[in-house]
Amino acid sequence: MTSTVQNKVKDLRTERGWTQQELADEVGVSRQSINSIERQRYEPSLALALKFARIFDCPIDDIFMLEDEK
Repeated sequence: MTSTVQNKVKDLRTERGWTQQELADEVGVSRQSINSIERQRYEPSLALALKFARIFDCPIDDIFMLEDEK
C-alpha cells in the first residue's frame, strides 16, 4: 500500500484572496513552487509545511492529508 499527500493550499489561498505570488512571498519560495504544491506535483518539506500552518493559522493536518492508496 502506498500513500500520497493531498493538500488544501489552493483553497486556503483563494479564501484569503491571495495570489500565488503573494503566498510564495510569505513562505519564502517561488510562485512556481506554490503552483507545483497546489497541483499535487510537489510535497513540501516539514519546515515549509510548518510555515503554511503558521501563515494560514491552522494545524498542519488541516492543510496536508496523508491518503492511503490501495
